[in-house]
Amino acid sequence: MVPHPPLIVPDIGKGSEKKVQKTIDSYERVAKEIAALSPDTIVISSPHSVMYYDYFHISPGEKTVGDFSMFQAPGVSFSEDYDSELVKEIEKIAEAENFPAGTKAERDPSLDHGTMVPLYFIRKAYKGGKIVRVGLSGLSYEAHYRLGEIIKEAADKLNRKIVFVASGDLSHKLQEYGPYGFVKEGPEYDERIMDVCSRAAFGELFDFDEDFCSRAAECGHRSFVIMAGVLDKTEVKATKYSHEDITGVGYGICSFYPMGEKKETMDAALDKSDEYVKLARKTIETFIKENTKISLPKDLPKDMTDKRAGAFVSIHKYGQLRGCIGTILPTTGCVGEEIIQNAISASTSDPRFPAITENELSALEISVDVLGEPEDIPSPDYLDVKKYGVIVTKGFKRGLLLPDLDGVDTVEDQIAIAKRKAGIGYDEDVKLQRFEVIRHH
Repeated sequence: MVPHPPLIVPDIGKGSEKKVQKTIDSYERVAKEIAALSPDTIVISSPHSVMYYDYFHISPGEKTVGDFSMFQAPGVSFSEDYDSELVKEIEKIAEAENFPAGTKAERDPSLDHGTMVPLYFIRKAYKGGKIVRVGLSGLSYEAHYRLGEIIKEAADKLNRKIVFVASGDLSHKLQEYGPYGFVKEGPEYDERIMDVCSRAAFGELFDFDEDFCSRAAECGHRSFVIMAGVLDKTEVKATKYSHEDITGVGYGICSFYPMGEKKETMDAALDKSDEYVKLARKTIETFIKENTKISLPKDLPKDMTDKRAGAFVSIHKYGQLRGCIGTILPTTGCVGEEIIQNAISASTSDPRFPAITENELSALEISVDVLGEPEDIPSPDYLDVKKYGVIVTKGFKRGLLLPDLDGVDTVEDQIAIAKRKAGIGYDEDVKLQRFEVIRHH
């Protein structure tokens, strides 16, 4: 885990790099440790490589070059060989499970500074080994973690000895005098991330709210999550070398050595779902694998067996909707039965998507919304997109939209989408109802 400030390259810093000498010393120590390992391949994830919202770009080809011309130091240059065989194996695994990663749509083949700063220190100590350069994406933390798992699978299959370098600065808002100013979330982020990584408590990386990370203006979090995926199912010895915030940007360096397999997998550690979501997941997995509808478990909480309510089951894969089906009012004997019914429908019968397949199951993110009683309202003034869902009715046409959805920021948007789902014209008058939900993740 390393930062990438061009400042620490002497030809760029021109003496000012001495302000962060602790970071430089730690970098040099890490580089020597990498040299001692003599890896076949150095895989680098960089926030400044080619990045897409819904796709992980892996640099293609056999060779690449780069220099620090944009930082007025063109004499510091790089010529690197890509491990194209490892890249192809990563692509092969990704394609087999329809995972959005590969070498398509390269915009700039030259190396970025998020890759070159780590290489500057590594290549002073170690000339061997090829590289693989991986970009980040706008997809979920879970998708980044899965990419790390795929990289490890590919390396294991080819018997590659790799070092994974997670390139990323921490918060950019740590000091009033810094280039990006100060917000309280800045030092909060740095303190939390250094604590998490110094303990190799990788499951806690998923507890960082994305809005919090955005306010802190970090750039490396997703890079660190990919690294965590590479180390999945592994006991890890973690060492914190240094953390500095002198320039107003956080620079943190840690190393992680795999020490063998651990009994509890990261999947188990991350499974913090409540009984509602666990029931939905068990329903989906059993139906997809065995084409069998499960019976209502006997050990469910009373709220799930004694209460009747409408419920929606929503399925996402790598942050993208994969299925959502629900009932406005109860249609079965209890909430548990409602979840079982709608989980099967959401995974197999949502007309917008093909049925979920068995090889997708491990990548699914599931939520369950239990609906309160619909309440008639006289106007949109009684709605709140964060608190209330909306039901619009015109004759026999009815549309529903759940509350607190990404991208739905106004009541007007909420009503318009609900109308569109029901096939009701944008300007048509409708009966309005609102409802509250209890959301289970």
